[in-house]
Amino acid sequence: MEAEVRLPGSKSMTARALVLSALSVGPSTVHAPLRARDTELMAAGLRALGCKVSTMDDERWDVRPRPLKGPAHIDCGLAGTIMRFLPPVATVANGDVTFDGDPYARRRPLGPLIKALRELGAKIDASPSDGLPLVVHGAGRLRGGEVVIDASASSQFVSGLLLAGADFDEGVTVRHEGPPVPNAPHLRMTVHMLRSAGAAVDDSTRDVWRVAPSRLTGRAWQIEPDLSGAAPFFAAALVTGGTVTLRGWPHTSVQPVEKVREIFTKLGGKLGLTESGLTVTGSGTIHGLNVSLADVAELTPVVAALATLADGPSYLRGVGHIRHHETDRLAALGTQLAALGADVSETADGLAIAPKPMSGRVFETYDDHRLAHAAAVIGLRVPDVVVSDVSCTAKTLPAFPRLWAEMVAGASAPNGYPNSAPAGYPNRWEG
Repeated sequence: MEAEVRLPGSKSMTARALVLSALSVGPSTVHAPLRARDTELMAAGLRALGCKVSTMDDERWDVRPRPLKGPAHIDCGLAGTIMRFLPPVATVANGDVTFDGDPYARRRPLGPLIKALRELGAKIDASPSDGLPLVVHGAGRLRGGEVVIDASASSQFVSGLLLAGADFDEGVTVRHEGPPVPNAPHLRMTVHMLRSAGAAVDDSTRDVWRVAPSRLTGRAWQIEPDLSGAAPFFAAALVTGGTVTLRGWPHTSVQPVEKVREIFTKLGGKLGLTESGLTVTGSGTIHGLNVSLADVAELTPVVAALATLADGPSYLRGVGHIRHHETDRLAALGTQLAALGADVSETADGLAIAPKPMSGRVFETYDDHRLAHAAAVIGLRVPDVVVSDVSCTAKTLPAFPRLWAEMVAGASAPNGYPNSAPAGYPNRWEG
């Protein structure tokens, strides 16, 4: 396999750019954004709060901030970025703002964020479990100040507070106390983008972040290709012993490219930056590995899929918090990989995987895009793996079926993908 893939922008960067644009003085533009369910819902949520967000052009979205106000209703879908970034924004709106989402979204943790906002002066009505649905009674301003939070379930709790913190009367100081915060690179992205918008951010003390009160400035945001979305395509290089290049990759990045390089190197591949982009080359042999994925937890399903095809056992650690993502990812992976024949067991904070001969069957996705990615990777080597619902990939990468088909077949995918399809068109994949 020799393939080049051009992916749309990073979901994480697009979400942060939209929020910061809505809180800035003056217009902003978001270049090369990700158009997917999560980011469309984010744009819709900001519109509901009074902002003008134009998404007509796929290559450039325009944001013109307005005084934030309710009443408003925000649909979070299954997006953690929306349910954790927009409630802090709603506290500085005038009026009530309600939040709800897909049925499973009501099970995603929000308690630490809600508790922190209340301590900073917000009035919030939430479900008995301190989750969705909830109502933020915006008063047009928030006192802010210092707050202690346990963000071990999600770095998004901290990012949400920091993104809105410059608008608080006293700014915000967030002090984390508890087990390590997962996905630390996402926090570094938040800090970097805040500074780019003109915020004064002090992160010099471990587990403490301070954003001074100020007015952010509208600007042009250039969104990088999505590194997490590239994971199944990079994995394809390892499975087939080929080369896959993510085109358009910048020479410097706010995404955790060094951690991805480390992981794919341990798995037996080579990752490097060329004139064409970010390239992964595989040998056809995948090595078992013992690794913490705490900083790149979204890669867990794809790495777990590769582990089932490896030459030895693997131990994936540091990802206990993904039990509360779009689904319980550890349980889902354990169940579905074992159903194919792999030897998989859950640990306290991850998975232990011993490769065994596997055979194809329906692979349930549980409405989780990352589960569909895992199935697609395994389907490159195991015949008759069928993705139960490939449409769930629209959450972050609507073009996934077409891009995967073009990569595998070297030709455009046919129109009219079924929701349930074999994983490997035309060699066992259609959608």
